[in-house]
Amino acid sequence: MALPVDHKANIIDGKLIAQTIRSEIAAEVSVLVEKYGKAPGLAVVIVGHRKDSQSYVNMKRKACAELGIRSIDIDLPEQVPEAELIAKVHELNDDPNVHGILVQLPLPKHINEEKVLTEISLEKDVDGFHPLNIGKLAMKGRDPLFLPCTPKGCIELLKRSGVTIKGKRAVVVGRSNIVGLPVSLLLLKEDATVTVVHSRTPDPQSIICEADIVIAAAGQAMMIKGSWIKPGAAVIDVGTNAVDDASRKSGYRLVGDVDFHEACKVAGWITPVPGGVGPMTVAMLLKNTLDGAKRVIGQ
Repeated sequence: MALPVDHKANIIDGKLIAQTIRSEIAAEVSVLVEKYGKAPGLAVVIVGHRKDSQSYVNMKRKACAELGIRSIDIDLPEQVPEAELIAKVHELNDDPNVHGILVQLPLPKHINEEKVLTEISLEKDVDGFHPLNIGKLAMKGRDPLFLPCTPKGCIELLKRSGVTIKGKRAVVVGRSNIVGLPVSLLLLKEDATVTVVHSRTPDPQSIICEADIVIAAAGQAMMIKGSWIKPGAAVIDVGTNAVDDASRKSGYRLVGDVDFHEACKVAGWITPVPGGVGPMTVAMLLKNTLDGAKRVIGQ
């Protein structure tokens, strides 16, 4: 189908949608506090001093405070022994005031990430990364206790923007455990026909241009060109890549995996970077924490 020359995609405002979800959560939190005198508690564990991890963690802690969720802050030194980190996780597992445990990734090289994540109690795995939660997500007719936050946010953005998923062709670009794989499983659960494109896929363009829904999570700046997008498609851009920009005070700017400027002329819906998927990830983390608390408080 030919699009009018001045076609502009609907910009999906992740900030606005996340704000709506946050007010829904805040309302439910105050009900729990009024009724049972207990607020949901989220333990945020950070190891070491990576700048990006620190800023993510501060964002999550601030968001908790705004919604009346209790944030339990655990800051551990870069050199903490793996056994000590695991002991800390066990302590949080046993704490009845903690309803969600988040260990900020990546962890330092000397710590086995998989080992640590597996130790988080299934009922408190608000990141949705426990192998049993991912395993249930992969099975028909099973429901994980928690869905991973970024994939859940992507689906929520589509639904709240009025995009139909059922029966559509969806292409996921990237196959990471954090986004690509779980979002492809979620799209299957929503009855889409799903293809995953990755670094070993020959001619990704020919596959992407057939998609009604594109979820880009490859971590390659502006890899997906406007000409690769099917007219009217919905494009969710999970990429956050820093590219040099001398005109900025910081010396860089953030761009997605999609060439936003070009894709806007073709797509039906598109998320900007920043301000698209990012705010949703935090909103979904808070939603998972609330859900975890609701399972326990008042039982």
